[in-house]
Amino acid sequence: MADKTKAYPENRPGRYFVDENCIACDACVNTAPEFFEMHDKGYSFVRKQPGTAEETALCEEALEGCPTDAIGRDGDT
Repeated sequence: MADKTKAYPENRPGRYFVDENCIACDACVNTAPEFFEMHDKGYSFVRKQPGTAEETALCEEALEGCPTDAIGRDGDT
């Protein structure tokens, strides 16, 4: 489970975040490239928070597909 106290500072404020468990596998970026981005330091972060049900479904798909549970959904709203 992702830990919001270990979330990367590049995450856009909102419900979703990526924490230090990210291994830069690109799964979230491949699933939802509009919402996740790979930092040049070798980890993903949330570049945009979802605003619609369809966008939220994409972020949920990325969260569920994360092999290290580095994506959380209880960030600051």
